[in-house]
Amino acid sequence: MRVWVDLTNSPHVLVMRPLIEIMRADGHDVEVTARDFAQTLELLDRFGMEHTAVGRHRGGRMLAKAGGLASRSLELTRWARGRGFDVALGHGSNDVTVAAAILRVPSATAFDYEFATIQHNVNCRLARSVVVPETIPPERLYRYGARGKLQRYYGLKEEYYLADFEPTEAVLDELAIDRTEPLAVVRTPPDVSLYHRFENDLFAQMLEQLRDTTQAVVLPRTPDQRAELARRGGFIVPERAVDAQSLVAFADVVISAGGTMNREAVALGTPVYTTFEGRLGAVDEELLRQGRLQKLSSPSEVRVEKRSGPAVERVRRDPRDLVNLLLSAVD
Repeated sequence: MRVWVDLTNSPHVLVMRPLIEIMRADGHDVEVTARDFAQTLELLDRFGMEHTAVGRHRGGRMLAKAGGLASRSLELTRWARGRGFDVALGHGSNDVTVAAAILRVPSATAFDYEFATIQHNVNCRLARSVVVPETIPPERLYRYGARGKLQRYYGLKEEYYLADFEPTEAVLDELAIDRTEPLAVVRTPPDVSLYHRFENDLFAQMLEQLRDTTQAVVLPRTPDQRAELARRGGFIVPERAVDAQSLVAFADVVISAGGTMNREAVALGTPVYTTFEGRLGAVDEELLRQGRLQKLSSPSEVRVEKRSGPAVERVRRDPRDLVNLLLSAVD
């Protein structure tokens, strides 16, 4: 079967890598397209994953996003036409579902946060299969047009794509981490500016508390964030994509304004705080209820202390289960 996978953001590379390997091992012919955004292309190169770069991020404003969706979807359509794909797959990629619909190629989409309203109104209506965690109540997704399309899986997606992962200490040497000192790993929010609301922004206050007092690795999402952190000083800021999963596994605490790294920390048994200020999805609500994720309400709550090992035993799930759910789009 001819399979098309589109990747639009850094976490999608991590999620789809083992699935692509499984599909190829099963004899499927898989081609990958990717958007130039954050560390997406860097990670693809780091993992040695062949891909075709198509389009770039057009900015965070609604008009820019709409323009970016239209232009990249058309670029993808031109690229894919005549290639004979049997199915198109994406993790939250609007572009590929639009292009696939134009080309009349069956598609599947996946996500684990249910309140990205505009994105899901596009993907769920156009895709044949919608792959989500069973934690998300189905009725939250019906308004997007997902009724009758849901393919649900147990646990966290991170428990699937990290199933074969074992951390290595090479990243600690690469970043000159002092193993005798506590280590905090911080993931920035999607906002381009980290300090523009410094007096009122929880994440910025937390950064300021860690600066110069704690061994902290900050993983920026964009070049602008990296430059801003470099100007402020007091942090370890990688200049390129690194083995963030090993870094998370060896960290004493993770603080993230996003979702994927929080759940990676949970899956790897590392204490983790979320500073996410939007509406919490069902997955994070359940992790908070279980005490596996902590909601940070004040920078003073962060305690960076050496720990002896994982907080819990890891759960490893078979990524082939996700492959089967995604490929259900051609059934």
